Amino acid sequence: MIANYDVQTVEGGVPIKMWARGVPVDDKARVQLASAAKMPFVFKHVAVMPDVHVGIGATVGSVIATKGAVIPAAVGVDIGCGMMAARTSLMASDLPDNLEGVRAAIERAVPVGRDVKMGKRDPGSWGDPPVEIVEAWATLAGRFGQIVAKYPKLAKTNNLVHLGTLGTGNHFIEVCLDTEQRVWVMLHSGSRGVGNAIGTFFIELRSRICASGS
Repeated sequence: MIANYDVQTVEGGVPIKMWARGVPVDDKARVQLASAAKMPFVFKHVAVMPDVHVGIGATVGSVIATKGAVIPAAVGVDIGCGMMAARTSLMASDLPDNLEGVRAAIERAVPVGRDVKMGKRDPGSWGDPPVEIVEAWATLAGRFGQIVAKYPKLAKTNNLVHLGTLGTGNHFIEVCLDTEQRVWVMLHSGSRGVGNAIGTFFIELRSRICASGS
């Protein structure tokens, strides 16, 4: 069986298996990957996906399995950041020649981006969340309440108003075609403001605990 990945050897570290053929990999990302491969608790190998690029701590698009150790927020604090795709009933021939209108419709339906200026409503959040969003949040509110009961600081976060929104950075909504000319909608997003708040809070809590030796 022919492997569908390439292997990069690292002196003093585990191999790096790269499922990224045909994808240009930045030299800085390769340096980050090599650094990760040299950590003594990395299990067997570092895996690299096609979306590989430089991250804050570890390389985005990498999978680092560990043994006997946990790395909190190696890449960042976006809990549940990921991708999914849904196939529609449309074919390529159903799409207009110019997709500008489709893009505008998506941006009207899904809050995108953010406004960092104080005193203004964030355009990347819901001003008045639609019924579907309120109902979806109702399924999460109980468990979120358990966290808030123990850590009240997390109550004042963008939770309901960010649910179902896109965000910024490398998050995207894409209309694409498969090899049979069927239309798909692909999404890359994450946990947004509340996830950032939860991740940051517990990373800081862990740092304090480690510093105190408790």
